[in-house]
Amino acid sequence: MPKSTAGPASRAPERSEASLRALQRAGDLQVRTAAEFQALAAAGGLEQAFLSTHVVAAADAGFTDQFSLHLSLGPCDPPIRLRQARLDGVDALCGCGTGDLVLPVAAAPVLAALLAGRAVHLAAIGEATALQPRRELHTDLRLAQIGVARLELQRGISENGIVAVSSAPGLTATALGPLLGPYGSALYSCGGAGSIGLTMPGLAQLGPGSPVLVAGGLGWVLGAGSAHQPGVPRSPLGHALAPGASAALSVELPGLKAPWLRPCRFEGHGPGLLVAVAAPVPLLNLARARQASAGPELLEVPVLDLGLPRRLKPSLGHVRYAELLQGAIELPQGRIRCGPACSPSLAEAAAQQLAAELREGRMPLRLPVRPLGSRPTLVPLEG
Repeated sequence: MPKSTAGPASRAPERSEASLRALQRAGDLQVRTAAEFQALAAAGGLEQAFLSTHVVAAADAGFTDQFSLHLSLGPCDPPIRLRQARLDGVDALCGCGTGDLVLPVAAAPVLAALLAGRAVHLAAIGEATALQPRRELHTDLRLAQIGVARLELQRGISENGIVAVSSAPGLTATALGPLLGPYGSALYSCGGAGSIGLTMPGLAQLGPGSPVLVAGGLGWVLGAGSAHQPGVPRSPLGHALAPGASAALSVELPGLKAPWLRPCRFEGHGPGLLVAVAAPVPLLNLARARQASAGPELLEVPVLDLGLPRRLKPSLGHVRYAELLQGAIELPQGRIRCGPACSPSLAEAAAQQLAAELREGRMPLRLPVRPLGSRPTLVPLEG
């Protein structure tokens, strides 16, 4: 852990949102990626790293199967009130508005086609009314022909991840990829020290309206995400020892970078999306800087057995990210080889882009008006 030189005569000042935005307008905002800040703190001490860094750029690039595609189509002639629709064979939810569609995770190929500039085929049936008499519509759509095209990530950011193993024999299909059991392989879902939630414990500086970078485009926090659990056990520095708090995100499709948003499919589980997300972590005081400086040797992640199809997965304890980065973990069941169910290189690229945009004033810097909230959204269903 980096040593702190803070004491009674510490030169580390408290910072405000206004002072940081003034530095950004003047072109003097000092931004480093999480990896760069941690290396600086380890080499020269925490206080010196804090004094020379105003904002840390943190990022994740993991797989998700919790997203939806929202499209708002303009009127055709004669007009139609959409009641059934398919885009490239994917059923869409209609009825949210005359021309509004919501597509589920199966629409990942539709999303990829639109971002690549290709056309997707719309086949729709309408409910005939006096003002919208049309009953059928068949047409091809490109992104430029769609009035509003928005991606929503119901769990776009999580504080921490998990290490997944399986006690079941053979292959177990999961949202992270296939696991070989019993205890033949392990997959971890979070990049660790450079991730958003482990650089910013509690996602404390995110709230509704907070700007984030999603697949290279400017996105926004909607509020608490699915499985939001801010009250999980924490380390002495405040880092979550479980997935913890989560945030839902929204981003408009125009401006997204296709290489940073990759549809995929896990055999036996279904479609998913690999997406890079980056968020600014303002260092308002030395306490925030100390949390952001924590390296993989201090950060822990839970090991869960996904081989049992139950609501509560058996916990096999915790391991440190430093151990994961070595490619294997030690459990009572033996030594298990592990790999990332995320993309460290994609996350680092997203962090570098965010840092550049913050320095150049192209990314807004804003503290939340209100936090994500303490109410958990992970409420079990009984029945």
